[in-house]
Amino acid sequence: MPAVRKWVIVLVISSAALCATFASSAASFTEEGLAEDLHTVHEVTILSISLFVEGLGLGPLLVGPLSEVYGRNNIYRISYILFWVFTWPVAFPPDIATFLVFRFITGFCSSAFLSVAGGSVSDLFANEKVASPMAVYTMSPFLGPVIGPLVSGFICQHANWRWTYRVLLIWQFVTVVLLVVFVPETYEPVILKRKAARVRKEKGDNNYWAPLDRREGSLTQAILFSCYTPFKLLLFDRMALLLNTWNALLLGILYLAFQAFPIIFEDGHGFNTQDTGMSFLGIGVGMLAALATQPIWNRFNRRQMEKYNGKPPPETRLVMGQVGGILAPIGLFWLAFTTYPAVPWIVPIIASVPFGAGVYFIFTSTFTYLVIAYRPIAASAMASNSALRSTFAAAFPLFAKAMYDRLGTVGATALLAGLMTLMTPLPFIYYKMGARLRATSRFAVKT
Repeated sequence: MPAVRKWVIVLVISSAALCATFASSAASFTEEGLAEDLHTVHEVTILSISLFVEGLGLGPLLVGPLSEVYGRNNIYRISYILFWVFTWPVAFPPDIATFLVFRFITGFCSSAFLSVAGGSVSDLFANEKVASPMAVYTMSPFLGPVIGPLVSGFICQHANWRWTYRVLLIWQFVTVVLLVVFVPETYEPVILKRKAARVRKEKGDNNYWAPLDRREGSLTQAILFSCYTPFKLLLFDRMALLLNTWNALLLGILYLAFQAFPIIFEDGHGFNTQDTGMSFLGIGVGMLAALATQPIWNRFNRRQMEKYNGKPPPETRLVMGQVGGILAPIGLFWLAFTTYPAVPWIVPIIASVPFGAGVYFIFTSTFTYLVIAYRPIAASAMASNSALRSTFAAAFPLFAKAMYDRLGTVGATALLAGLMTLMTPLPFIYYKMGARLRATSRFAVKT
């Protein structure tokens, strides 16, 4: 397949992932209109983010095993069509209960692009060329939450809140068309299974078969394995638990920002809805700046390959996490102590740039490490990370307002910075001790 076509597929998949997480945070500026039109209170409307994110976290437990039987492409198309169909009741809700139920369902349906899509990228590119396309894909789900409030803030400033979801419907429909037209099946076992079926039919000989035709165990067993293995990993592997907790805390803080930034910029600096949405640009700029450093990390990884004769230990991937572990709390502390109304508004926005860069470095580093270090159960390792991340991301916005009212913008943000600082030594410790910890793990590779 030509490289250009491979990149088109990566960009379509990345756009789909971006749209899914955009949908999670776009609700942040619709809460006021939602409360007024559907006769509810602000605390209930926050659930529109929390329930969607929880659906994103739980969905991979189901779609992961299904993709290994029916292929990635079928899962993409069916899940995205369902994502589009079930967004209609969200855009035109008769009551708040219907709205919230379908927010969870749409989050669940869109989760394939946070769990299965990474496999498509690795299917398309050889190991020595996969880093850059994987970086583009990895960035997409985390850029989505930043773009969401930016777009919804602009829409809600100039039109009815429902237009946020109508724009989402248009984007989803375009994505469905692109998936059908440009994205083929890339999962080799499923391709072989289809080829074997075609040969059997053409030759009339049932002796042709693919490994997937003689797969041991049922689909039900695979789904049950997918559901309980991630939680076994969290319970019995301290290394995975701490790394996942680090990621979960970071994503929780990112989603808490959707409640915190309006307090900082609307109450403190007199921003309107549109301007508050624009304040998230700092985080986005930080992420893109971090993505621009990917060629440097590619060279670093090549040197590690040469140094270790083609088999560097997984811990070399944590060097990027060390950089992110330092940048994220620096950005949060800088943000905390510049939230005073007397400080120019641009300063806290600039402060969010290193935080955004830290988000990219930490997630990219941890994802890569989990996949390599837990290769035999890589899907379960990522599912455990996704489930814990989404739980934190769902919970943090619920207590954000109470925390900021009680501690103030400086105290609340500094508390979050302190929590991130406590996690900073983690990649440094695992870089030194990772091999020993893996040797005693029930799940990790030993070499």
